[in-house]
Amino acid sequence: MTESNQGPIGLVVKLPFATPEEFLAKYGANVTRGGIYLRSKTVKAPGTPVTLDLKLSTGARIIYASAVVHFVTGQQGQGVPGMGLRFLTLDPETKRFLDTALATLPHAQAAVPPVPAGVGTPDYTVPPQPVAPTLAPQVPAAPARTATPVPIGAVAPVVGVAGPTVPTAPPFDAPKEEPKREGPIIGIDLGTTNSCSAYVRNGKPEVLRSREGHNTVPSILALNARGKLVVGHPAKGQMLTNPRQTVYGAKRLVGRAYDSPVVQHIKDRFHYEIAPGENGEAAVQLGNRIYSLQQISALILREVRELAQNHIGQPVSRAVITVPAYYNDNQRQAVRDAGRLAGIYVERILNEPTAASLAYGYGRKLHQRILVYDLGGGTFDASVLELHDNVYEVISTGGDTFLGGIDFDNAIVEYLLEEFQKKTGQVFHGDRVAMQRIHDAAERAKCALSERQDMRIHVAFVTMIDNKPYDLDVTLTRAKLIELTEKLVDRTIEVCDEVLKAKSLTVKDVQEVVLVGGQSRFPLVHEKITKFFGKAPTKNIHPDEAVALGAALLAHSQGQLEGVVLIDVLPMAIGVGLPGGRFKPVLERNAPLPAAKTYGLSTNRDNQTEVEVSIFQGDSDRVGENEYLGTLKLTGLPKRARGEVHITVSFEVNGESLLKVTAKEDGTGREVSSTFSTRDTAEAVKARQAPPEPPPERPAPAPSPEQGAAMPPPPSARKAGVVGWLKGLFARR
Repeated sequence: MTESNQGPIGLVVKLPFATPEEFLAKYGANVTRGGIYLRSKTVKAPGTPVTLDLKLSTGARIIYASAVVHFVTGQQGQGVPGMGLRFLTLDPETKRFLDTALATLPHAQAAVPPVPAGVGTPDYTVPPQPVAPTLAPQVPAAPARTATPVPIGAVAPVVGVAGPTVPTAPPFDAPKEEPKREGPIIGIDLGTTNSCSAYVRNGKPEVLRSREGHNTVPSILALNARGKLVVGHPAKGQMLTNPRQTVYGAKRLVGRAYDSPVVQHIKDRFHYEIAPGENGEAAVQLGNRIYSLQQISALILREVRELAQNHIGQPVSRAVITVPAYYNDNQRQAVRDAGRLAGIYVERILNEPTAASLAYGYGRKLHQRILVYDLGGGTFDASVLELHDNVYEVISTGGDTFLGGIDFDNAIVEYLLEEFQKKTGQVFHGDRVAMQRIHDAAERAKCALSERQDMRIHVAFVTMIDNKPYDLDVTLTRAKLIELTEKLVDRTIEVCDEVLKAKSLTVKDVQEVVLVGGQSRFPLVHEKITKFFGKAPTKNIHPDEAVALGAALLAHSQGQLEGVVLIDVLPMAIGVGLPGGRFKPVLERNAPLPAAKTYGLSTNRDNQTEVEVSIFQGDSDRVGENEYLGTLKLTGLPKRARGEVHITVSFEVNGESLLKVTAKEDGTGREVSSTFSTRDTAEAVKARQAPPEPPPERPAPAPSPEQGAAMPPPPSARKAGVVGWLKGLFARR
C-alpha cells in the first residue's frame, strides 16, 4: 500500500493468475458487482478510502476503482486478516468486465463485497474521527454492519487523512414523472457559451431575458461555497475565484465516451475535472459527486425554463431545442435526454443553421439560396438552404464541433504565456485560478479588438517564482490577433467551400450569407467571407438571438395549417463497421430527411444463434476516424447451416437526424430495435475491426473466428463470437 496525505490510499495488488478466466475460476467467490474481499496482513479501518488497482500476473489491469474499506476480518487474532472493499466508482473497462463476467454468478449481484467462508466474523465499525481543522468532514461512527453508505456516482470523502476539504455537492434531482405535452412551446438555443430562449407572443417572436436583464444566460453551472448549484450569471461570477467547481463548455463533450480520443485530447484544457460517468460517458466532478453532462445541460435548461415561466406567466413544459447541424446521433439523443431531465417535452431537435434561416426569412416570402455561417463559442456549422416562401430546404451541411470562440481564446492565451516567458525568463506555472484569470483577460481583449487597434492585457500577481510575485503584462494588437487566429477563420472558409462542392455549387450560386454566433462578429470573419463569396454578409439578424428566435418561430408554427415546412439533410453518413477497420455507409451524408434504407445479411457460421451490428457515424472510410454510436444485437436465431439464416437490417433517420435501427430475422420474424449494447467502448470495437498487426506479406485466406487474426474475438469473459459474422456479410438489396 502507498499512502498519501492528499488523498485515498493507493492499493496495487498483483494477482497470481494469468488470465481473467483463471481469476474468475479461483477467486470469483470473493468478488461481486459491489466490491471485493482481499486477504491482507495489514488492514485499514472501515471507512478508509482506497484507490484499488488489481493486476494479473502478466501486468494487465483487471480491476481499477475508487473504493472504501467496508469491513475488516482477523482482528485480535480471530479469523483470517483481510478487508472487504466496496466499490464507489469504476473505470469503464472494469464496469464492463464485472457486468459480463459476473452475470452468471448469483452471489455476485450484491452491491457490497462478499464475506467468504472461513475468514471469520467481519467488523464493520467505523472508528471515531479526530477533530482537526484540515480534515475533511467527519463520517460519524456507525453501528456494526451498517457502515455509512456512499452513493454510486459520488466520490469518497477523505477519512482520517489530512488534505483539502472536498465540498459536498447535492444529488441531481430527477423529475418523478415524464414532462407533460401541454401548454405553450418555447424555442431554446442551448449554446456552448450562452443559452437563449424565445417565445412568439401576438405573432411576434421575442427573446426572454435573464433574471439580471440580459438577453442570454451563460451556459455555466457551479458549486458555490454553500454547497448549492448555481446557474448562469451567478456561476459565471465565480469562474475566476473557483474554476475547479465551475463547469463551462459542456456542449462540446455531451454525448461522447470518456475514453474516446476526442475527450482524452481536450479534457485537460478545462479547469474543472472531467471524469468517467456511470456508463463510460464523459462526465464532470463537482465536489464529492459525479454529474453526467446530460444532468449539467438539464440544470441549464431548467433555469431557462423557469425564466420562460416567469415571463409568460404559465407553466412551460414543451420546447424546440437547437443543436449544431454537425452533431451526431449520440449527441442529439443526449440533448433530448437533458430536456427530459429538465422537465421539458422536446417537441423537436432543430439544427442551429436551420433555425437561423427561419429567423432570417420567416414571413418575407423569399425565393433564394443562402448559406448560414454559424461560428459560436464552441462549434462551427455551415449549411446551404433554399428558401421558397414557407419551405426551408437544407441541401448541404458540414461543420466542426471543436471550432469556436474558445479556440480563439486559447490561441491568445498561448501567445500571452509565450510573452510572459520571454519577458521574465520563467516558464509560467500558475494554478487553475491564475489560468482562469488569464483566459478571462484574453476573451475581453478579443472582444475589445473588434473595435480598437490594440489592447493592454494586465493580470496582476499571476504566479510566485522563488518567492517573487510576477504579473502578466502584454499589449495585444489587432494585427497580432489576426496572425494568431487567421488559420482558425481559414478553417471555417474551407468548410464552406467543401459544403458547396458537396452539391456541385459555387459561390455565385449563393445569394446571401447569414452570420450567426458571437464569434462571427470578429472583423476578420467579415473580411474573409466578403473575399471568398464576393459579397458582404447580411446584417438582417442578431447573431446571438437568431437561433432562439428561429426555434420559437418553428414552435409557434406547430399544428398550424400553413406552418413552416422544413426539409433537412443527414449531416454525416451512418453505416456499419466491417473487418479490416473499414466503414460501410448505409445512409449517405446530405441524404434528405427523413431517410430509410434496408440491407440484407446472412450468418457465416453453422448453427450461429446471434449477430451484432456495430454502428458508426462519420465521413471517413475508416471506422477509427468515425464516431461509434452503439451495437445492435439480435439473439435467438435458428440453428442452421451458414448462409441459410437471412437478416434484414433497417436504418431509419427522422427529420431531427435521430437514428433508429432494426434487425429482423426473415424466417421467424424475430426482431430487435434500437437496443444499443454500449458496453463496448468505441476503441474496443474499432480495435476488433482493425487490420491485423503486422499485415501479412501476401494475401491470406479469411481466418476463422477461432483464429481471430483480422477481428480478434473479445475476451472470453464476454460472450464469444459476437463480431465474426461481419466478414463479407453485407450485400445491398
